[in-house]
Amino acid sequence: MAWTGAARAASPSILVLGDSLSAEYGLKRGSGWVALLVARLAQTNTTAGVVNASISGDTTSGGRSRLAALLVQYKPCIVVIELGGNDALRGLPLAMTRDNLTAMARAAKSAGAKVLIAGMQLPPNYGRKYGDEFAGMFGSVAKAEGAALVPFLLKGVADGPQADTLFQADRIHPIAAAHPVILDNVWPVLKPLLR
Repeated sequence: MAWTGAARAASPSILVLGDSLSAEYGLKRGSGWVALLVARLAQTNTTAGVVNASISGDTTSGGRSRLAALLVQYKPCIVVIELGGNDALRGLPLAMTRDNLTAMARAAKSAGAKVLIAGMQLPPNYGRKYGDEFAGMFGSVAKAEGAALVPFLLKGVADGPQADTLFQADRIHPIAAAHPVILDNVWPVLKPLLR
């Protein structure tokens, strides 16, 4: 885990706490949406440091356990929480995922950071009720905690007409060509937080 983009002293600093979708799983280094964010910040002359603390396979429990130390180490001004998908893939209780997201948002706010929650949706085979509750959970936590929200990180990727062509063979992880779309989902929500 290392700082990318502007120097460590840059302000504001952005901490991305995510799973494989942010950790460039199966991709060439530098082609994921977080790396593209660094380039976007440079293009817009935004002085910001970005640290990608994402780990493939991580759950909200893992993120919650790691966050306190990351807040102390990096003192971010913005925390992007991109976790929850692996909770669902493992069949973990929604209440636990919600509690972990809430705890992370509160910890980040207590450390003086603004919070952005990246929402996720599930494939239809998980059942409509569970899928709707899962997708809605991100918005309800964001609203309750005053966090910014990207309703669906993979909008235009997983639900678009070319969805079949935008994923790796595992049908879970987007290919590099999908990551600019992911960044375009995050950027309009993140940009106002940089002010």
